[in-house]
Amino acid sequence: MNFHRWYRGLGTALSFTAFGIGGLFIGLFIAPLLSLCVRDPERRHYLARRLIQRCFLAFINMMNGLGVLDYRLENQERLMRPGLLVIANHPSLIDVVFLLAHMPHANCIVKGRLARNLFTRGPIRAAGYITNDEPEAVLEAARESLRKGDSLILFPEGTRTSPKRPIKFRRGGANIALRTGTAITPVLIRCTPTTLTKGEPWYHIPASKVRMELRVLDDLTVNTDSQQPTGQLARQLTQRLSEHFNRELDHFHHERTRQPDA
Repeated sequence: MNFHRWYRGLGTALSFTAFGIGGLFIGLFIAPLLSLCVRDPERRHYLARRLIQRCFLAFINMMNGLGVLDYRLENQERLMRPGLLVIANHPSLIDVVFLLAHMPHANCIVKGRLARNLFTRGPIRAAGYITNDEPEAVLEAARESLRKGDSLILFPEGTRTSPKRPIKFRRGGANIALRTGTAITPVLIRCTPTTLTKGEPWYHIPASKVRMELRVLDDLTVNTDSQQPTGQLARQLTQRLSEHFNRELDHFHHERTRQPDA
């Protein structure tokens, strides 16, 4: 292992140590303090989300400053609107960190096990993020969150993308879009070289610095006026989304191949 790779490994270790300590601190001190001082749950969630947004931005800047990664976010202004339903592909463990860091007052759907994890359960509960333990409860919570003007982030693959495999979404995102009548804001995420993928430990350091690229695409409207059953519409929309993401990611890849220094 050369010096630069070793240095990035040290930077990665420091970054994730800070991430874990931050999660514990929020869970052990900030969340109880908010519960004691702020009686209104919505106000509590708002304050916790603002804190998490700033902590995640600091985490990204720390990784960037330590030489672990570079990143680029295109069309960020599109994420500043309220009440978005953001659907993204999921190549890396830290995708949600980048989205939450750059969106005001965003909610997200997280795996239920994260709400039971020692390092992440405190921030998740303090911010009122939605866990995916019960599908019907998720739909109702998503509907209520969007009704209040929150933006909602979800990764319909259900797990991190396996490298070099096409994206295949599940129907959760389509169901929420159809049942709430909300347009979809697609976000493409490209991670080069791949890192923190499914089954890959954090200490597996790639040969070169990671580049995270996020591109916010134009909104996709959904057809809520059709007489077809919602289940059938959800299957069609899911297929449309999967094809759209695969096509756009392929275009993104070829664009970057032609312009490697972009």
